[in-house]
Amino acid sequence: MAKSPIKAQWTGALARDHSSSHTDKRLKMTTTTAAPITIALAQLPISKAAVDENLQTHLTYIERAAALGANMVAFPELSLTGYELALLSQLAMPRNDKIFATLTAAAVATNTVVIAGCPLHNPNGKPYIAAVICFPNGEHTFYLKQHLHEGEDVYCAPGHESGLINVNGTRIALAVCADFTHPSHAANAAAQQADVYLASALISPGGYAKDAELLAAIAQRHQFPVLLANHVSITGGWQTCGNSGGWNAAGELAVSAPGTQPSLVLCRIHHGAITGSVEVMTRLHHKTSITD
Repeated sequence: MAKSPIKAQWTGALARDHSSSHTDKRLKMTTTTAAPITIALAQLPISKAAVDENLQTHLTYIERAAALGANMVAFPELSLTGYELALLSQLAMPRNDKIFATLTAAAVATNTVVIAGCPLHNPNGKPYIAAVICFPNGEHTFYLKQHLHEGEDVYCAPGHESGLINVNGTRIALAVCADFTHPSHAANAAAQQADVYLASALISPGGYAKDAELLAAIAQRHQFPVLLANHVSITGGWQTCGNSGGWNAAGELAVSAPGTQPSLVLCRIHHGAITGSVEVMTRLHHKTSITD
């Protein structure tokens, strides 16, 4: 059965400072009840700087996520290139890059919102670590990582604005890796009345326990589901650990991928609750399902 057309909107750039002087910049919120939404978290093999190859893998995951009923599919940080900081300047993509047109065409064809990680050209300096958001209406826009890890500032610049995606009435705040380690970032999302906090990241085996505890605490503190899309490949010299998944509004881990197996984690969200299943993509054409 075909999905109903998705109503999706980028609500605009919102200043990080949500003091009273910026009240007029906040979203106009409605009191409509959001329909259930399914967000697919894609943890996929990535090849260093092989953009065309990585793009094809993205397209395969998008098609499969849509077939499983996802309204949105989210990929890890810098998923199109790998986390290759030393190559960021030469890999940085202009806003009108054909890659974004291809991803947007996939969003249109599958009636799905697509979020992928990319280095984005900055005409005023170092490139950004960004997420491209592609909509089923044929438009696309970008979220720029606001908080950089130590050493990232050598290679890239931070963004300074946040925003929400409204998908079928569900307001989804975006974060990229170090963003969620700063309490103000999730607090701003809560101030903007986000319903879901979605983080794309690169997390290593040694860092997962601490970051998982932090993500669970964000969910519990702000009473919204928190989702994580993580890498599974060695990238930028980092061993990664997968375990992409979702914490419900009580801070409980509701669904998670099995370690570093290439997977799609289906998070079905309604009123702060998450039910989920995992599609293990051991081979691009041979898939098995795990239901929680």
